Amino acid sequence: MKYLKLSVENHVAFITIDHAPANALSSAIIGELSEAFDQIGQNEAVRVVLLHGEGRFFSAGADIKEFTEVDNGEAFISLTKKGQAVFEKIESFPKPVIASIHGAALGGGLELAMSCHIRLVTERAKLGLPELQLGLIPGFAGTQRLPRYVGMAKAAEMLFTSEPITGTQAVQWGLVNHAYSDEELLPKAKELANKIAKKSPLALKAAIELLNYTKHEAYHKGVDREAALFGEAFDTADAQEGIAAFIEKREAVFKGK
Repeated sequence: MKYLKLSVENHVAFITIDHAPANALSSAIIGELSEAFDQIGQNEAVRVVLLHGEGRFFSAGADIKEFTEVDNGEAFISLTKKGQAVFEKIESFPKPVIASIHGAALGGGLELAMSCHIRLVTERAKLGLPELQLGLIPGFAGTQRLPRYVGMAKAAEMLFTSEPITGTQAVQWGLVNHAYSDEELLPKAKELANKIAKKSPLALKAAIELLNYTKHEAYHKGVDREAALFGEAFDTADAQEGIAAFIEKREAVFKGK
C-alpha cells in the first residue's frame, strides 16, 4: 500500500495513514483502508485495530484538489458512496477499532474517526466538519453519525458554523471517549487496545454486532440521501466558488445558486 502502513503486535493491528502533509483522504487512501481492513479481517491473530496518522495530523480532511478533477454531481455521488461503504465496513467490523486522533480530524478525517468504535484524542486537537464553508455538505455519513454522538443542536452548530472544537470539548460533547496530552495519546491508545485484546474475540464480535442494531432504519435512508444531496451540492455555482476559494486561500462569496 502506498499511503498506509500496516503492522501487527500482540494481537493489535496498527494502521498508520502516511500521506504528508495533512493525511488528506483521497479516494486512493479510502481504497487502501478498505484493503487493509479486508486483510485484518482474515488475520485471526488480530483482535483489535488501532488507527492513527503519521506527522502533524490524524487527517485534516478530504483531498480538495481531487474535487477539481470530478466532472459532475453524478461522479461525486459515486465517490461519496464508495467512502460511505468503507466507513460502514469499519463501523460494523467484527474487531474493535480505535481511532487515535492528534492535530486535526476535519471533514472526511472526522467522518473516518466517527466510524471507529472508540475515539481517543489530544486535548488541543481540532475536530470539525467544515464542508459548508466550501458550499458542500459532509459526504461520508457525517451528517448521520455526528448527531448520534453530540445531539442535534450541537451537530447543527458544528455543521452550520464550520468551526472545529477542541479535543477537550469533544470529550464534554460526547464525540470522543478520552483526551490526553500529545505525549500520552499513543501510549494510552495502545494500553486500551491491549486491554481489549485480552477479551474473547467471539464475545467482542457479538457485542459489535449488537451495538450496530442501534442504527435505526432511518439512519441508512439518511446516508443514501446524504450521497444524493452531496452530488446536487457539487453541481451548484456556490460549490465551485467554495472549492476555488479554498484552493486560492480566500473567503468564499456565496450567492445561493
